[in-house]
Amino acid sequence: KTKCLFRSIFYLTDGIPKFEELTNLIKTIRNAMKIRDMSKCLEEFEQLCRAFLKSKTIVDKEGMPPFYIRLLSDLEDFLNQLWEDKEGKKKMNKNNAKALSTLRQKIRKYNRDYETEIASYKEVRLFAMTTQDGRFLVICCCCFLVERHTSEKKKEDRKKRHKRKERVEEEAEEEAQEEDEGEWEKVKGGVPLVKVGNQMFAKGTEINTTVVVKKLNEILQARGKKGTDRAAQIELLHALANISNENILGEGILVKIKFNIIASLYDYNPNLAAFMKADMWKKCLDCIDELLDILFNNNNIFIGENIAEDSENLAIIDSQPFRVRGCILTLVERMDEEFTKIMQNTDPHSQEYVDNLKDEGRVCGIIDRLLGYLETKGSTEEVCRVYLRRIMHTYYKFDYKAHRRVGYYYMKRYHDILISWYRYTVQHYTRLLLNCHFYPSPPQDAEESEGEDSAFIMDRLCKFIYAKDRTDRIRTCAILCHIYHHALHSRWYQARDLMLMSHLQDNIQHADPPVQILYNRTMVQLGICAFRQGMIKDAHNALLDIQSSGRAKELLGQGLLMRNMQERNAEQEKIEKRRQVPFHMHINLELLECVYLVSAMLLEIPYMAAHEFDARRRMISKQFHHQLRVGERQPLLGPPESMREHVVAASKSMKMGDWRTCHSFIINEKMNSKVWDLFPETQCVREMLVRKIQEESLRTYLFTYSSVYDSISMETLKEMFELELPMVHSIISKMIINEELMASLDQPTQTVVMHRTEPTSLQNMALQLAEKLGGLVENNERVFDLKQGVYGGYFNRG
Repeated sequence: KTKCLFRSIFYLTDGIPKFEELTNLIKTIRNAMKIRDMSKCLEEFEQLCRAFLKSKTIVDKEGMPPFYIRLLSDLEDFLNQLWEDKEGKKKMNKNNAKALSTLRQKIRKYNRDYETEIASYKEVRLFAMTTQDGRFLVICCCCFLVERHTSEKKKEDRKKRHKRKERVEEEAEEEAQEEDEGEWEKVKGGVPLVKVGNQMFAKGTEINTTVVVKKLNEILQARGKKGTDRAAQIELLHALANISNENILGEGILVKIKFNIIASLYDYNPNLAAFMKADMWKKCLDCIDELLDILFNNNNIFIGENIAEDSENLAIIDSQPFRVRGCILTLVERMDEEFTKIMQNTDPHSQEYVDNLKDEGRVCGIIDRLLGYLETKGSTEEVCRVYLRRIMHTYYKFDYKAHRRVGYYYMKRYHDILISWYRYTVQHYTRLLLNCHFYPSPPQDAEESEGEDSAFIMDRLCKFIYAKDRTDRIRTCAILCHIYHHALHSRWYQARDLMLMSHLQDNIQHADPPVQILYNRTMVQLGICAFRQGMIKDAHNALLDIQSSGRAKELLGQGLLMRNMQERNAEQEKIEKRRQVPFHMHINLELLECVYLVSAMLLEIPYMAAHEFDARRRMISKQFHHQLRVGERQPLLGPPESMREHVVAASKSMKMGDWRTCHSFIINEKMNSKVWDLFPETQCVREMLVRKIQEESLRTYLFTYSSVYDSISMETLKEMFELELPMVHSIISKMIINEELMASLDQPTQTVVMHRTEPTSLQNMALQLAEKLGGLVENNERVFDLKQGVYGGYFNRG
């Protein structure tokens, strides 16, 4: 005992100066506690923790200082007392209240490391008297040390007894479980919810509209709170809807519950970037269908966002309609957006993508039902919004049924004209022709013959938006979708005229990114349509901006380029991925590039042949010239493999005037499978390409070899390029009129007579040298005049 007492005296009398910094901070904290300055307490407590860490070596050597444990215990009790004082908390200013909450959390976390010491202190409860210099009495400290040792032993004994008791209870529970063959029940944390089923309401409660609405509000209060079981909340709402049906409370309260069920399904996944799970998606579609059924079957229900909650009428009252706050259009728009996210986040090459894509028919059916509902009860703005949703699911789809019907009617009309003509000319063949069929039999599918063409649907919906819409964005999207649909179905002139009349190309750079992506897709489709119609120059001009950028994949919303990943952060990358177009709406990029390169070849090769020695020759397509240079750099030229190599090889053949070799490179089995078979009118496209290759090869041949001939027969050109004589005559005449070819036509002999006005190679080189020397002299004079302060050249000096 003497030794213990001596060590305690030494510790308390000599140890305090070693903790002088700690004692000063503790004194400041106690002063702040007296005046309830929580901000100061928090600041000093953080400094105290840092100072205690610095004194760790002394503490490990000499033991935990009692005054430090006393402060931790007193501070925690003080903070708990303040926290329970609701009135006192309300009177605190904002900074003190925030500091109180922060300090309480920190002290609770910090005290977990010293639970044993604090418990010992609280058991002994040192009512220590202090001397004038702030040092504890020796006797109290000795008691503290002795009591601390005994309390630790008692606590260990209690823990052992408690563990032994728990072990016995667990064994008894396991035996009971084996006898009952029961299972463990997993209990979820979070906000407690009311019970399901008959226990939702107290026994004997009269279930009416007011009680159900009150219960609905109780359920919705937990919505959005941390720890809320969203699945249980959806089950509660379904149970409440069933109770409403069982008690026949009317359709008004049922509509309100359905609105909240759908909203809860959307809230099930709190992350907006993620997509809905398959089971939740099916439930959402079912709920929206049920809600639409109720609205169609009850004309006395009025819904809208402009109806305030206090003015709702959910109870059954004679001759008064139900009034419910909510917007069915917003729910359907969110459903459509979720469908897009599902398709964006599904592997496009998997069976799951195909299964999900089958749901689009159901989505379109819901949109059609909503369209019929809003046409009678919705405002003009709502009708325009739902029309745009329907358009967005229609514009990119090729209507094969309408295409077959159009082909059938064209052939039938041709057959009728033939019959009429033969009736008036050759009576002998009339009966034979009437028994023949030059056109295919009409389609037998009832659904195919009765269904409305997508062209009529698009025309009706878009024209309504043009006339009624007041927002530029909806009108712009409708115009672009209408142009896209025209171009997809080869209505080139309607698509071109609508694009030119809309003037969208003037201010599209100010639109939001999704609209810009739609504009890029429309321009690409317009260019492909022009190519199918043989408008090569228009096709090249429409595709030039997209293809020359080198970012066609990104501009069309079909993926992100890896080389640009460093230019965007993670958040921007997520935003860009949400803008991507689903895979089934993609435009084939290889087809797009092939169309552009073939168009550039048909324009560039004759131009290069006509301006071979022109120093100021401009490039029509930089990308095409780049592909030519890549092909020229190849050390060993083998048979072409890729699409680009085929186009480069065809260009070299066309440059020599060899149209047959050019044709074999452009149209073959490999190119057919990669590109040309993807067009809906494959044979027409191939025939157009052959005709264009023949015509442009003829022009290239005349440009290249005109200096060799004195005259050449058009009959010879006809046989060389397998063109009709009128076509050869037309091409040569246009070249002569445009002063591209210095020649004249001898009509009696059908001969092209060359005028020999083209300079020779030596003369061309001399002209180029003269132009360069003239430019050099002009630049020299300009520099000299700038030094002299006079401009105008030597000959302009006065």
